[in-house]
Amino acid sequence: MRILVAGGTGKVGAAVVEALRGKHEVLVASRTSEYRVDVGDGASIDRLFGQVGTVDAVVSVLGSTPFPQFTDLTTDHFRAGIANKLLGQIDLVLRGRPFVADGGSFTLVSGILAREPIRSGAVASTVNGGLESFVRAAATELPRGIRINAVSPTVVTEALDVYGDFFPGFAPVPAADVARAFVKSVEGVHTGRIYELD
Repeated sequence: MRILVAGGTGKVGAAVVEALRGKHEVLVASRTSEYRVDVGDGASIDRLFGQVGTVDAVVSVLGSTPFPQFTDLTTDHFRAGIANKLLGQIDLVLRGRPFVADGGSFTLVSGILAREPIRSGAVASTVNGGLESFVRAAATELPRGIRINAVSPTVVTEALDVYGDFFPGFAPVPAADVARAFVKSVEGVHTGRIYELD
């Protein structure tokens, strides 16, 4: 298969690329890779698909949300998270539809905060929940047998230095385990699934 991995240079993204590369042709897109993309910019997404052409699968391992304390929370924080992680990935699907082969797939990334909130995580919980709802709804209407799923991991072991304090008592999951869930989505048969890694 020919697979586009958007966000393929991050900790989880690199693990996904490594897991897929042995069996597939993998095209890596990010703000710094050969194929450049900024999911906050629709024109950038259009340029990306114009460069890569038809693919069998699109994998998204990107998007960020702010983590302010609730007492400091404003609608601007929500706008930032929604614009980047939620609408950015939705736009990747909407603009990418014509470039995904019949029977191909999209796999997005959400996260455990969709189902298990933490302090300072209101924006991330909202965004992740929205992504998972989008995946379930889009699965009922995507044309040409195209599938869509999401991978929803807990905090990743390799990111504990940055996010560990936000997730007290959570058992981390290695990036390689998260990558296997992406492989399952890409190579599998299901659609509308949320692959949870707690």
